[in-house]
Amino acid sequence: MQKLNFPTYSFRFKNSENKISIFDTIRKKFVILQPEEWVRQHCVNYLINVKNYPISLINVEKEITINKLKKRYDIVVFKPDGNINLIVECKAPNIEISQSTFDQIARYNLNLNADYLMVTNGLNHYYCAMDYNNERYNFLADIPKF
Repeated sequence: MQKLNFPTYSFRFKNSENKISIFDTIRKKFVILQPEEWVRQHCVNYLINVKNYPISLINVEKEITINKLKKRYDIVVFKPDGNINLIVECKAPNIEISQSTFDQIARYNLNLNADYLMVTNGLNHYYCAMDYNNERYNFLADIPKF
């Protein structure tokens, strides 16, 4: 897999029926290794090892309903009180981060009301703090540590 713009992490892999899987520490299972999954696993490790978010507050690949449509978010980090601190949208490295990517995470946030948003394709990372009073997001150099 491609080198990403994250620190280097050690992952567990397995090969079954000519498909490589990577172990997801949040879901506690092996998942098929696709380019987007490679980015997601690096991002999860970044949140745990660099930003010090507890594993118990991180949720991966869960379904939500938006305008009667079922969608799946990539990563959500909760606050200890159960509210949402951060939503992360992961794309494969070959996918350019565009306005439609920000529109997608903004739609998810209509339901989730996170404090921060992160969009990444593993090579480029964008961070925003939500400003609900002025109905906008402010770009940041990074997201805060836990």
